[in-house]
Amino acid sequence: MKKFYTIICSIILASSAGAQDCSELFISEYVEGPGNNNAIEIYNPTGSTIDLSEYSINRYGNGVSTSPDSWPLSGSIASGQAIAIGNGQVDSVWVSTYWSLPVDPVFLAACDYSCSGIYPTPFYFNGDDAITLEKINGDIVDIFGKVGEDPGNAWTDDVTAGFTDANGGTWWTKRQTLVRKSSVKKGVTQNPILFNPTAEYDSLPDATYSGMGSHLCDCAVSSLNYKKGLDFSIYPNPMIQGESVQIISSKNNYEIRLFDMTGNLISSSAEINFSLLSSGFYLIELKHRDGSFNQKKLIVQ
Repeated sequence: MKKFYTIICSIILASSAGAQDCSELFISEYVEGPGNNNAIEIYNPTGSTIDLSEYSINRYGNGVSTSPDSWPLSGSIASGQAIAIGNGQVDSVWVSTYWSLPVDPVFLAACDYSCSGIYPTPFYFNGDDAITLEKINGDIVDIFGKVGEDPGNAWTDDVTAGFTDANGGTWWTKRQTLVRKSSVKKGVTQNPILFNPTAEYDSLPDATYSGMGSHLCDCAVSSLNYKKGLDFSIYPNPMIQGESVQIISSKNNYEIRLFDMTGNLISSSAEINFSLLSSGFYLIELKHRDGSFNQKKLIVQ
């Protein structure tokens, strides 16, 4: 069981001295939107593809410092790639005394992967929960918020209140989309004395999903490992269940890999029978002989 201890020192920002620039994954975007429209984006600033099965996303809710809600990741993330993992609740769910509403289809379509819509997963966070990216061996890779602190409704820009909302500062971690500044090259690996969300994040309006799945970073990454701009299209998309789709690419000799939205590989072949798919959201990856690949979402209605 992990415990977080705060060490009193003269600095007020988190220390990440244990990590070298551009050497490890980090959280690149935080979405806390209307209802359950919550997502965490992860970016790979390194020069290599990384196995995500070695990592998990964790939520330390309402000031707790132990026993977080945890979601193990799967699949892989290429050099220079950003992936957005979001809440996957697609139906209304009765939770004790109220109905938990499904996420917005526009939000879900913006996610690269989604967790199951079963409470409590880490993606039921709100503005007062700390989020961590951790390795399965317990190493902390990145921290959003301050583990063990309940800031009230949200962390804010109010220096006088230690960035909590005790004095009514402007909320930064509730009903906001926060994007990591491009100058940030590594995660926060030690629990901060104070969490100042304005130090490393830029704030976008509530319910902004357009940037999910891409990130600008000053780390230099190999364009050969991940070419997001590779041209291919899926038609029709959305498709009707039982019908077929056509994939049109600027290159030949590619392999098609089909994933569900939790990152599980369904099929890998030069040809896939899409008419057998159930309704839902899928990820199609085309991998070319030169080692480059691209991914796009497919919606089956």
